Amino acid sequence: MLSAVPCSLRTIIRLLFNLNISSLDAALRVLSAMITPALLISASGTFILSTSNRLGRVVDRVRILSDRIEEVIHGEIDIEMRAERQDMYIHQMAQLSTRSHLLQRSLTFFYFASGMFVLTSVAIGAMAFIGDQLHIHWIPVLLGIVGALALLVGCLMLVREARLAVRSLEQEMQFLSTLVKRHNQGIPRV
Repeated sequence: MLSAVPCSLRTIIRLLFNLNISSLDAALRVLSAMITPALLISASGTFILSTSNRLGRVVDRVRILSDRIEEVIHGEIDIEMRAERQDMYIHQMAQLSTRSHLLQRSLTFFYFASGMFVLTSVAIGAMAFIGDQLHIHWIPVLLGIVGALALLVGCLMLVREARLAVRSLEQEMQFLSTLVKRHNQGIPRV
């Protein structure tokens, strides 16, 4: 019956029927191993979603600061501490730029990690076909480790970005505190 099938297709059929999976138990072990990276894919997806939201918040903050800078520069009304406000806004814009770059790089690492975990799952399935013939069972392990390292690097970048966000918030609160003190003490507007 196989003699009527083209040679390359015949080879594929032989590979499929000569799998290294000799029982239902072995097949279930392979499927379980292939599904295990799904947890890490899910973790990567969660990081991607939350990091994308953080990036969106940075973009929103840049737009708000841009409007405030326009108001301070071109506004006709008298604003307390005009020069200090401009300096604070410019400094915050620089920090937001750094944060956006960190978030973008974090996203890149999270997407890369997700891809590595998908490849890990595919490699585990491929190992069931290949068996011990080529002695390359280390490939899924290596792909999983590379994915985990990419997740780690992305997380470290998020820690750095979060610290920068808190520092920026503290600087803004300090400025507002100074503004309120000057206003309450009746110090003339500068």
